[in-house]
Amino acid sequence: MRYLLVLFALLFPGLAPAAEPEAETARCHAEIPCPLGDRSYHVKEPDDWDGTSPLPVLLHFHGWMRQGTLIVKHGRISGATRRRGVLLLAPNGAGKTWDFWTSDTDDVDFAAAVIEDAAKRYPIDRSRIYVSGYSYGSAMAWRYACENGNGVAALLAISGTLRQSETCPAAPREIRHVHGTSDNVMDFPFGPGGDTTYPVKLWRDRLGCDGPPRDLGPWDITRHDTFKRTQWRDCADGQVTLDVHKRGHFIPRGWIARQLDELLDLPVAYP
Repeated sequence: MRYLLVLFALLFPGLAPAAEPEAETARCHAEIPCPLGDRSYHVKEPDDWDGTSPLPVLLHFHGWMRQGTLIVKHGRISGATRRRGVLLLAPNGAGKTWDFWTSDTDDVDFAAAVIEDAAKRYPIDRSRIYVSGYSYGSAMAWRYACENGNGVAALLAISGTLRQSETCPAAPREIRHVHGTSDNVMDFPFGPGGDTTYPVKLWRDRLGCDGPPRDLGPWDITRHDTFKRTQWRDCADGQVTLDVHKRGHFIPRGWIARQLDELLDLPVAYP
């Protein structure tokens, strides 16, 4: 069949038949989206992948009015995954945004379908599926973890939450959240009396973190940002880590990279 198509194209170049649909979809990569029903997502392989080894996955939800094309080029996201052997999946939100406001959303099922579609294309490691997002995308990552997080190894959330009063039927085994106290886009959710541990109260309650937190003190990746890390390790069903900085609404340099290094037991490196 392929020989006949080539011969036809040579003899009648102006009437060459369209490429086979399966061949077209198989080539989706980076800025070329993978179609999925009436929607799509982007995928970026790690550097130096051997083509057969199972891949950890980072499913990252873009911010408001963005698309996955940005995510697969983003130095602080794609730059982290491709150096650490992680497959990056970047779903495209309908209307360039996400419906995370209530549990009645199609976006959770869509994101789950993205993982399943990627699993047909790549050998993914289902024990190491990480879900991430920034801003509105972070709130969507929280919503996904809340509704479908039992198969998620860790939530890596940046500058966006759900209401801490939400009831979550599911939860990842590990929560990692970073937020700036000067954020005035997705406001830092201070607790009573200015409590700066409040942004992860939902997950502390959900995972049974009854013991006192551990103040691990300040740490940094670059000279631009210093984080105060608070961690709840003695939880019944998992672990919660909160990194707080004093700046506003952005993805801190190296933060995703550091979380992946720690989760994958890799030497800490930047970028």
